[in-house]
Amino acid sequence: MEGASSLLDAEAVADLVLLDPLTEESLVQTLQERFRRHDIYTYIGNVVISVNPYRSLPIYTPEKVEEYHNCSFFAVKPHIYAIADDAYRSLRDRDRDQCILITGESGAGKTEASKLVMSYVAAVSSKGEEVNKVKEQLLQSNPVLEAFGNAKTVRNDNSSRFVSDLGTGLAPCWGWEHGGDGDMGSGAASPTGTPFPDPAPLPQGKYMDVEFDFKGEPLGGVISNYLLEKSRIVRHVKGERNFHIFYQLLAGASPQLLRRSTPRGVGDLEVEEELGRGFWLNCHLLSPQPEQLKLRQDCRHYGYLNRESSSLPGMDDAANFHAMQDAMRVIGFSPAEVTELLQVTAVVLKLGNVQLSSSFQASGMEACSITEPQELREICELIGLEPGTLEQALCSRTVKARDETVLTTLTVPQGYYGRDALAKNIYSRLFDWLVNRINSSIQVKSDEQRKVMGVLDIYGFEIFQDNGFEQFIINYCNEKLQQIFILMTLKEEQEEYVRESTSGILAMLDEECLRPGVVNEDTFLTKLNQLLATHKHYESKETQNARRVTDASLPPRCFRIHHYAGKVTYNVTGFIEKNNDLLFRDLSQAMWAARHALLRSLFPEGDPQKVSLKLPPTAGFQFKSSVAMLMKNLYSKNPNYIRCIKPNDTKSAMVFTPELVLAQVRYLGLLENVRVRRAGYAFRQLYGPFLQRYKMLNPRTWPRWDGGDREGAEVLLAGLAFPAEELAFGHTKIFIRSPRTLFDLERQRQERVAQLATLIQKMFRGWRCRTQYQLMRKSQVLISAWFRGHRQMNRYKQMKRSALILQAYARGWKARRTYRRYFRSSASTCLANFIYRRLVQRYLVGLAKNLPPLSVTDRTWPPAPYRFLDDANRELKNIFYHWKCKKYRDQLPPSRRAQLEAKLCASELFKDKKTLYPKSLQQPFRGDYLGLKQNPKYQKLHAVAKDKLVMADSVRKVNRASGKTVPRLLLLTTEHLVLADPKAAQPKTVLSLSDVRGVSVTRFSDGFLALHLKELSTVGAKGDFLLVSDHLIELVTRLHQTFEAITGQALPLHITDRFSTRFPKGDVSVTVVESPKAGTNGPVCKKKGSNKMEVLVH
Repeated sequence: MEGASSLLDAEAVADLVLLDPLTEESLVQTLQERFRRHDIYTYIGNVVISVNPYRSLPIYTPEKVEEYHNCSFFAVKPHIYAIADDAYRSLRDRDRDQCILITGESGAGKTEASKLVMSYVAAVSSKGEEVNKVKEQLLQSNPVLEAFGNAKTVRNDNSSRFVSDLGTGLAPCWGWEHGGDGDMGSGAASPTGTPFPDPAPLPQGKYMDVEFDFKGEPLGGVISNYLLEKSRIVRHVKGERNFHIFYQLLAGASPQLLRRSTPRGVGDLEVEEELGRGFWLNCHLLSPQPEQLKLRQDCRHYGYLNRESSSLPGMDDAANFHAMQDAMRVIGFSPAEVTELLQVTAVVLKLGNVQLSSSFQASGMEACSITEPQELREICELIGLEPGTLEQALCSRTVKARDETVLTTLTVPQGYYGRDALAKNIYSRLFDWLVNRINSSIQVKSDEQRKVMGVLDIYGFEIFQDNGFEQFIINYCNEKLQQIFILMTLKEEQEEYVRESTSGILAMLDEECLRPGVVNEDTFLTKLNQLLATHKHYESKETQNARRVTDASLPPRCFRIHHYAGKVTYNVTGFIEKNNDLLFRDLSQAMWAARHALLRSLFPEGDPQKVSLKLPPTAGFQFKSSVAMLMKNLYSKNPNYIRCIKPNDTKSAMVFTPELVLAQVRYLGLLENVRVRRAGYAFRQLYGPFLQRYKMLNPRTWPRWDGGDREGAEVLLAGLAFPAEELAFGHTKIFIRSPRTLFDLERQRQERVAQLATLIQKMFRGWRCRTQYQLMRKSQVLISAWFRGHRQMNRYKQMKRSALILQAYARGWKARRTYRRYFRSSASTCLANFIYRRLVQRYLVGLAKNLPPLSVTDRTWPPAPYRFLDDANRELKNIFYHWKCKKYRDQLPPSRRAQLEAKLCASELFKDKKTLYPKSLQQPFRGDYLGLKQNPKYQKLHAVAKDKLVMADSVRKVNRASGKTVPRLLLLTTEHLVLADPKAAQPKTVLSLSDVRGVSVTRFSDGFLALHLKELSTVGAKGDFLLVSDHLIELVTRLHQTFEAITGQALPLHITDRFSTRFPKGDVSVTVVESPKAGTNGPVCKKKGSNKMEVLVH
């Protein structure tokens, strides 16, 4: 009952519903006290409040997972695992779709909370090979999306700058907490021409739909990308960074990848490592290679990176780049897709370096032109486009008036707008393509019925000193989420919070953008003042003047909305511009004309045959549609809430700032949540846990109640004389209206527990004293018995010792008297020993003068002069012979030693195993039978072998299909085995010795061998090799020595008449038969069907 005890802690209640008195100060003070105790989680009923500790706490261990698994929500201490377990069990057991809504400002721990929810679901759900595969792909989508969708902001080093809807089976959240001050969707509206839409901004956050089967096992999911903060591509404030991918690419890619100007050869493995991380090596060797990315590694060279250093404490961009490449490989990206992705990323980065200059035409009109064409040429080389086409699209635009088409030049500001709009569009659409590509790998393929758990990680209300279009749409989204909270949780308070002013303002903003004539922020504000003048949640300078209200805090070009979290003043500057956010058609058509497959696919509207004059939807319209789709998704699920709070602005561990927390408590509406929850009954609990906790307060229920839980609770409370209006009995729960009643109940329990503890202590002390006395009495009796026994034992030992001394003196006296009579009897032994030593000395001196010659072939040895020296003589003979052999080996030159070692190795491999071995004893191992150095015809082969040649010989290769043999040149080096054409003297097959699996030979006197290769090797995929060699013993011996030197393992050698070999079409059984039909020219191979071969040897 640890959780219940924590819930009722008077100083720091775990459920704020029980807080008394209920004020903002007491609520913040309770959160602070619990935070001081490292209790970062607090309940408001079934709503979890999480305060970010900015440090690791030991509360997420596997033991904690087991503690909260299948446990009652209020039976344990408040924890995020409790709400995750409750949601998962409701989904699995009650077949109810769930959603977990996580809110809070940047740095409050929302992303970490969503990770903890998903990790808990992963831990308690079933495991399996297929589930683990889905889990791995989902996990690896994190570094990819984080690289392209996250950036450093003022508030966060790894802020998510996109909104996604992720359906996962075990999806971690990608990215840490996001900042709240990004400039989303900036740009200038096009004065003329038909533009294409630029994806609108959306509040930063993440929504995840976890999909399970009927057993509760995760299946996978889908990422639904809403919108990206693409304005960060062209502009970010000092102290922030652009998206991580730019810095990772420049820091992690090798110079060869960034500046490679020629296609990669076979040996350019470093660049291959950068593009494919080694996994796609074989694919790349067979496919055309990309041109250089034409980038520099210095971040200060690029305008879109603010020409600032890329260093960021605690973040390794190079390592993250390699992690992203590994993740793409796991997800299933092809090498061509990775190459095109990096090329398009490089194009976006280089667009920021395209500079424009102003000039004047003959007509006097201002025009712009490219200042330095080098960057433009490199961009066009990357995407396969003529530089003139892109330059014309950047510096001019096509205007259609009725049936006429006019090409007009752009001013420098218009040109820079077009350049930035193109960069933002390319990156935004590239991110959409990336999300769709990941979807193709992780989405659920089956059609079976699925259950869904959604996790929404969304930024809370933003109230800055200067609030613009971005803050307006963020707060609009939060208003919608608050409506869900009211509708699904606080239904009786719904009318107080439902507001439609923000939605109406977005509609009026769209109407103003589409209206003909002069359109600007002033006309938009005038329209708001006309239509919303009487709305109780809308204020502006004009409406205040009409009401004769003076408010100096409301500037002229601003309006104020009364949100549920407070009043927010918005500056209308930029509303029209950011709501339009258009792209010139000329730029779309230029991108469609590029020969780059990926870039071309991102701009389908650029096809001249699909020209549409329909106006694109505005950012506000797209945003409202996205939020409506999100709301529809959330309305279909059962909600669970996690409110995240940031305790300080400095990210300091365990530092609590009450003023900052109070502001978050207000705009999160926590106090209102508590009040609505307490409008009915403040405390509710199942009958069983309630009776178990308080049964000691009534003698009828203590110490054991044999009836039902509800009857026991009624009997218990009947004896406590509480007012009837304070209690209510439900079907499964007891309800207590006032926190005071609950605290009184808890006080009585503590007093009764103290009484019971005193009684238990009294009984225990009496039992302990009695037990101690009995033990002391038993010990005294035992000690007395042992003492008496010890005293008698010592007396006996003294008597025995005295008797032994007397006996010893008597036996000594008797022995001495007998020795004096027979003391000369040992003289013969002394004489015999002297003679023996003298004979041994004479033998050794004579042996030293008559040692045999030092030749190792001479095995003679003088015989022993006496029989008793036979064993010693044989041992000395062996020692002398081994010594001679060592002296002989020490004098050998290295080449001779190597030959003898090879002969010894051949003896170990083939002696008494193969008939051919005795014939090879007299033949020296020459190694080079081709004369590579002397024969000019083999210069190329000599260059291949270099100084690593071990053996060169002519062999015959057996055709796998017909069994016929063809001549080949075999070169064995310290690392490879090469088969070459004897006529052209060109290598045909190059094998790495590590790819050799084993060798099979026959037991007859033939030169036939089978070289078995590993299936996973490049050459091994074609099957094993069958060879015939005239120097088989030497070839296999040297191959064995070289293989053992490289791998540290002995070469598997099989000497048998029947073995299996692997051909491209399957395994073939080879049978070796000794037959006179073979002749003297070598073995004869005959195919016997598709999977048998017979080899006739002489």
